[in-house]
Amino acid sequence: MPKPAAKTSDALSAQPPATAATPDAMGDAASPTALGKLEGAISELKALTVAQLLKKAIEALRLEDAKAGTDWALKALHHDERSGMAWYILAVAREKAGDFVQSIKAYESALKLLPDESDVANDLGRLAFRMGMKELAEQLFRRYVETHPAAWHAMGNLATALRDQGRHAEATEVLRAAIKGDPTDPTLWNTLGTILSEQSDHPTALIFFDEALRLAPDFAQARYNRGNTRLELGEPEAALADCEAALELARGESDRAMMQLARATIKLVLGRLGEGWDDYEARLDPQFANATVFIADERPRWTPDADLAGKTLLVMGEQGLGDEVLFANMLPDVLEALGPDGKLVLAVEERLVPLFRRSFPAAEVAPHLTFMQHGRNYRAAPALGDYQRFDLWTPMASLLRRFRRHVEDFPVRERFLTPGPARVAHWRAALDAAPAGRKVGILWKSMKVESARARYYSPFELWAPILRTPGVAFVNVQYGDCAAEIEWARRELDVDIWTPPGIDLKQDLDDIAALTSALDLTLGCMNATSNIAAACGAPTWIISAPGAWTGLGAPAMPWYPQARVFSPPNLSSWEGVMASVAAALAAL
Repeated sequence: MPKPAAKTSDALSAQPPATAATPDAMGDAASPTALGKLEGAISELKALTVAQLLKKAIEALRLEDAKAGTDWALKALHHDERSGMAWYILAVAREKAGDFVQSIKAYESALKLLPDESDVANDLGRLAFRMGMKELAEQLFRRYVETHPAAWHAMGNLATALRDQGRHAEATEVLRAAIKGDPTDPTLWNTLGTILSEQSDHPTALIFFDEALRLAPDFAQARYNRGNTRLELGEPEAALADCEAALELARGESDRAMMQLARATIKLVLGRLGEGWDDYEARLDPQFANATVFIADERPRWTPDADLAGKTLLVMGEQGLGDEVLFANMLPDVLEALGPDGKLVLAVEERLVPLFRRSFPAAEVAPHLTFMQHGRNYRAAPALGDYQRFDLWTPMASLLRRFRRHVEDFPVRERFLTPGPARVAHWRAALDAAPAGRKVGILWKSMKVESARARYYSPFELWAPILRTPGVAFVNVQYGDCAAEIEWARRELDVDIWTPPGIDLKQDLDDIAALTSALDLTLGCMNATSNIAAACGAPTWIISAPGAWTGLGAPAMPWYPQARVFSPPNLSSWEGVMASVAAALAAL
């Protein structure tokens, strides 16, 4: 689900539908200290009218009234559009209102007019980080640190930008220097904890989060990060307690939405599905920096109590490709609720359109379009034409609030996606060309391999006991560049992983459905391919990270009744689970 120096979404990034991002404890341009500094700077302005207007803007921000703060700043700009301080306060007000696009523009204007005001560069860097512009954030933080060499907190911000670019060693060195300069700054210990957590050193990460909380018991991000780490250590109840406490302490709306998403994941892990899906609606909160904007809001939004009988319902696929497949589990129930006089219209990833059209012949299926503008993800479905023909619309995952509130709501279906019979027959014949033995398709990684996610997948070298299993012909169903791993298996293990000819394993998803349905088994991590295989009813074994939300606290995976799940006790114990998979494969 969405997935930061409060390192975020790692409650949600253990494969959840959306990745959340938090600005860490990078400071707050509207904190009492920051506003006090601004007020002091305003008192030095020669333009008295502008100064009075900006003081009113600051007073509004103290009262957390971002709209009034914006109005007063705009009035000041009306008097003097070259006032860098007015642009700066407007930027702060728009940021607090959740309008990151206009905020970053205002910060940029302020920086041009106040080139020597390094606080503007720091705040602009913080907002750039929040919007995913990590390289720009690094540049701006460096600019601030160069002019404030003893600003240890700012060095923590720089370390955060380095961490999120996968440069852990550099980030750690920056933090060591900062902590030596000020060992009492809790934000530095918190950020150091996130780096250790990303490297799966959870026990040490907990020590650093505990130190941050000893120094600042009300530090929301540190408590939230400690909860994420406890979840990855297999302690969901403790994780939930920390997440609840962080929510009570959080100030910003974006942070609260991100923490609510984390709480959704933890509740799902605990099997509290109804509460979890209700919390998961926070992913759509416009105050949340990572929220996707669906261009369908001109029509009424579906709610769980809506009567669907006879309605025309637009369902927009969301999150990653694998999530669209996973959430399709409930589409048969939606079709039943719409009844013979209703109409289901699906907007899904373009590569899924043929498979979904075959699987849901009563539905209209078209591709959606996703694009980014001003740091926001937008999703639309222009191929559907006039939206006025829809009675209701909804993001796909929201339907879970009605149709999957309990594990018992998952029906035991053989499959809910239908591969092409002719292509299944084709691949059964083609597999005769593979080496002799049981045909087992393998996949071992996600295309998103940045350091924060890499820990959720076993290193390929640990696949050795599985790949040495006698009587098995391994078939490559891993999309993306995997030549190095295939060559390693051949060179180190004397194992040839056979790559099926005439298929693009990333693009030809309809053929992936057929190929995996022709295999004796599909085995590997949770990604788009394994979701498709399992949704088609093919024998599937999933090697899952511990505490993955997709398990929903159940002994088996409710989405795919035939799937078998293997999971280590923690992210540092992949060897044992890979040995268990090897033993199970040998026993087949």
